[in-house]
This record gives sequence, structure tokens and C-alpha cells, in this order.
Amino acid sequence: MKQVNFVVIFVICLALVLFGIENTTPSVIHVVKGVDFEAPLSVELIVAAGIGATLAWVFSVWVHLQSIAEKKPEIEQRELRIQQLEEDVERYKVELEQLPMLPQSNDAEQGEAYVS
Repeated sequence: MKQVNFVVIFVICLALVLFGIENTTPSVIHVVKGVDFEAPLSVELIVAAGIGATLAWVFSVWVHLQSIAEKKPEIEQRELRIQQLEEDVERYKVELEQLPMLPQSNDAEQGEAYVS
């Protein structure tokens, strides 16, 4: 999968470089009234792509944090259930240690066992 990602990124970067070589003429960007920027079209495209990639990354982090927040109550419930089960196991161990040992029958001494 890393190789596929590398190829995709390489192709996109190559396309940006080829686009930049062909589009060096300056163009004007009107941000707001009275604020204009003049730069080559390729630089403007690379800046726009960088801003888009950054916004996509921020959105992906935000979605990941939301999914963690949604799973937190479920995880807490599971941890509580695990703790209860561990307490039950410890209680059962204590109960088993307190039980008197049962005498062995003659059948067990002879190696015979019957299952009903």
C-alpha cells in the first residue's frame, strides 16, 4: 500500500511541476476589495493545493477526535465490566480455597472414571 501511495504522490507532484513549467505567466488574484496579489499561475495553484491539503488534514483529525469521543462511554463500560469480572474471579478463588477437600473415591485411585 505504501508503494501505491508513493506512486500517486509522485504522479501528482510530477503533474504540478509540468503545469508550473508551462504556466509561468503572472495572473492577479482579487482576495477582497482593494487587496490583489500577482503571482505566476503555477504558484497560485500550488498554494491553493497546499491550503486544500491542510484543510483536508484538519478535517480528518477532527473526525478522528469525534469518533474517539463517541467511543469513550463504550470503552468505559467495558473497562467497568472487566473490573467486575476480575473481582468475581478473585472472590471465586477465595471461596474455592475455603472449601474442604473432598475425599478421593476408590474409582479415582484405580484410574477409572465414569461419566453419566
